[in-house]
Amino acid sequence: MRARLQVQHLLDFIDASPSPWHAVASVEALLAKSGFIKLDEAAKWELQAGGRYYVVRDGSSIIIFVVGHKSLPETGFKLVGAHTDSPGLRIKPKPSTHVEGLLRLGVEVYGGPILATFADRDLSLAGRLAYKNDQGQVTTQLIHFKQSLLRLPNLAIHMNRTVNDEGLKFHRQFELPLLLSRVSEQQLPADYFRELLQQQSGIDAQRLQSWELNVYDTQKGAFWGADQEFYADSQLDNLASCHGAVQALLDDAVLQSGNTVVCALFDHEEIGSESNKGADGSFLPDVLQRIAWLQQIQGEGWARTLANSFLISADMAHAYQPNFPNAYDPEHKVRVNDGPVIKVNVNQRYSSESVSAAQFAGWCEEAGVPYQTYSHRCELACGSTIGPMASARLGIRSVDVGCPLWAMHSIRESAGVVDHEYLIKVLRQFYQAGI
Repeated sequence: MRARLQVQHLLDFIDASPSPWHAVASVEALLAKSGFIKLDEAAKWELQAGGRYYVVRDGSSIIIFVVGHKSLPETGFKLVGAHTDSPGLRIKPKPSTHVEGLLRLGVEVYGGPILATFADRDLSLAGRLAYKNDQGQVTTQLIHFKQSLLRLPNLAIHMNRTVNDEGLKFHRQFELPLLLSRVSEQQLPADYFRELLQQQSGIDAQRLQSWELNVYDTQKGAFWGADQEFYADSQLDNLASCHGAVQALLDDAVLQSGNTVVCALFDHEEIGSESNKGADGSFLPDVLQRIAWLQQIQGEGWARTLANSFLISADMAHAYQPNFPNAYDPEHKVRVNDGPVIKVNVNQRYSSESVSAAQFAGWCEEAGVPYQTYSHRCELACGSTIGPMASARLGIRSVDVGCPLWAMHSIRESAGVVDHEYLIKVLRQFYQAGI
């Protein structure tokens, strides 16, 4: 019952978070209930032992931390990292095209989605707008169209007889524009799309400067399976890990543990993390250094702090799908609802190594949580995570883990109900533990 309630909370969290900016806003709402204080990077910080804080960079990356009363050089930071973005489609700066009485919106592919899964879905838009306020300053506002707004209709099989043999493919430039409206040339305003944004946001179309708009699936998350032991939703990769990390940090035992605990959720993981708010940028080092500086920790004390720190990079893992047995290493078939997965790659696409993997396994055992180990088929390209880059940038030990997932990068992914509870339990154990 507890696992099901946790997953329902996760599904509600995801459904309220159709873009990375909304995901951070959803996290902020959770933090507000637990007395966390928002910090401004441009302002002077004053931190207290036991204080609960968070800082947001550019709206879609957030770092949450609790200042422990234990010596930071002796105990280090206990960090969990995940990412707020998911692969998909983003609206272009000049998206509107009018063809044969139909208005379409042009899109650009973000990251590596399974494009075929976007066809024949009830799609809509969410993200943020940049505009000039009454003082002439550029500011931003979230926007969320909750109704079904867009569609990518499939080509009928009568015109694509090989689709079931060769697979559904879309030309990114010519076949991905999304249908928005039926409208004649006489009815079409000079800038129909800006007018639409004005109606939804209340911002004068003339003030709009630019936008970052994510195409999302309006279908709500759901449980499925004979015993409702599975669940499905969009953006499980990686909002499920974000949710699990935040829930673990907000546990009373963690908040009162005396450890300095950190939860870092980054945008731009799906496109390489090389940005001012990505895991390969300065955001995490900047925040950790300020925490240390405000405790008069520098030089050797800072080096000791990093040497005693540990990062768990939490990102979803590839669950075994029996319809495609040849896609998996026969000895590394990880199964849904059998526990979190330690992800290993000798070329450091994942940051796990023997010591960090053994430490994570120990925290699982202490928490009463089963665990699994995954290695990719040798001839297939392996994905990566924030683990290697964040670990390298900070010089700290790290392990890459995640819950097993079916259909990674589909617009509709599936995972196991019990696994989410397992993840929260082991992250909670890690946050409380000594290293």
